[in-house]
Amino acid sequence: MGQKQDRQKKILELIEKESVTTQEEMILRLRQNGFAVTQATVSRDIREMGLVKRTDKNGVGHYAEMSFQGKKNALHTALNNSVVKVDFAGNMLVIKTLPGMASAVATWVDSLESEEILGSIAGDDAIFVVMREMEYARELCRELSVKISAL
Repeated sequence: MGQKQDRQKKILELIEKESVTTQEEMILRLRQNGFAVTQATVSRDIREMGLVKRTDKNGVGHYAEMSFQGKKNALHTALNNSVVKVDFAGNMLVIKTLPGMASAVATWVDSLESEEILGSIAGDDAIFVVMREMEYARELCRELSVKISAL
């Protein structure tokens, strides 16, 4: 595994085993486990991993993984409320979104974990997706177009 994957795996271990209430606490725990991290790195990891703050029975907020259903609902909402236009050319798909929403929609695309999707790049309001073949790009374009036209 790479350093990022190892670090994020350790973050998951930490939040499963103990109550981590702040980013500063997360940084300390990671450093104690041999990871040289900054606040920006930890903040980015938390965002990328979709971690949320849950309140325990004592009213203390601590980091936790979002449930699968919560992730699915959040991504579905982002998709339905953010995609403006979809088009493809050859095996490449372009998804236009509202400003600032491309990253959220790209997360949904990546979560499909399809072998047909070779990769995606998100900007501020557009996502570029490379598909294995034109047929897959056409199919995903059609599916997304149906979703946004139903709104």
